[in-house]
Amino acid sequence: MLSPVLRPGFIQLRVLDIDEAIVHYRDHMGLDFVSRDDGRVYFKAYDEFDRHSVVLREADNVGVDVMGFKMASQEAVEELRRNLDERGVAHETVEPEEQPGVGERLRVHMPTGHLFDFYATMALSDNGPMTDNPELWRDEPKGMRIIRFDHCALLGDEIEAAAEILIECLGFSVTERVVDPAGENIAIFLSCSNKAHDVAFLKAPVKGKLHHASFLLESWADIGHAADLMARRNIKIDIGPTRHGITRGQTIYFFDPSGNRNETFSGGYHFYPDNPTRVWTTDKFGKGLFYYEQEVVESFVGVYT
Repeated sequence: MLSPVLRPGFIQLRVLDIDEAIVHYRDHMGLDFVSRDDGRVYFKAYDEFDRHSVVLREADNVGVDVMGFKMASQEAVEELRRNLDERGVAHETVEPEEQPGVGERLRVHMPTGHLFDFYATMALSDNGPMTDNPELWRDEPKGMRIIRFDHCALLGDEIEAAAEILIECLGFSVTERVVDPAGENIAIFLSCSNKAHDVAFLKAPVKGKLHHASFLLESWADIGHAADLMARRNIKIDIGPTRHGITRGQTIYFFDPSGNRNETFSGGYHFYPDNPTRVWTTDKFGKGLFYYEQEVVESFVGVYT
């Protein structure tokens, strides 16, 4: 089954101070400010066609409200609705324009406590990538030179049940997993594309938590540029620059002013649905996380929002 999901479409995060967050995501990370509507702020990366991919909402606590996925068609959304009904998975409809420019969304209550929105239509950006004799970019990339919102890692307790919905109903593939000595999954990496992962579930005795929201950069050189900028602007770094064994991606983890973990990510292998799943055991988990350091950083596994 080929996935009817095109890609991760947006992430909506809660922040403590919206004005501080605007400085971080617009000026430091370099996202384009789109609008401020209904108490939320909308951003996009310079190489994204759709209206927005990052939504921030000021709240008394931090974390993720919802992760959105762009579908190939409304028919695919309705097919998902029927499959969820058969499985008894809770879902509801989010009316068009609940977010500006976004059509009707099917909101799924995942077993891990996360909310996933599936939708087929979003308005195009007024300043998306050029299409007529296109230059490399319309406006010179700013800040960390982010290309797009790439993926999320999410913490929850019922990760196998969540992964099953994505696999059975939406054609996601398991690209990698981490197993404990009993063979139980403690992390599952899933792709709806030929990326190493579009979403990852990490097992923890919690519901609906965010480990990180990740943003794609073009190259290892851009990872270095982002690290220079973080140091110059005193942005709190968790770990990096380094490289993963899992996915092979090059990475820096850092925090927004509210404490949500961000990642700049580059590289990673290309995945195809006929590829075998890569499996890591817990005794090699440190190398899987950070290939150079080969050890687990306490803050990386202990801090989430």
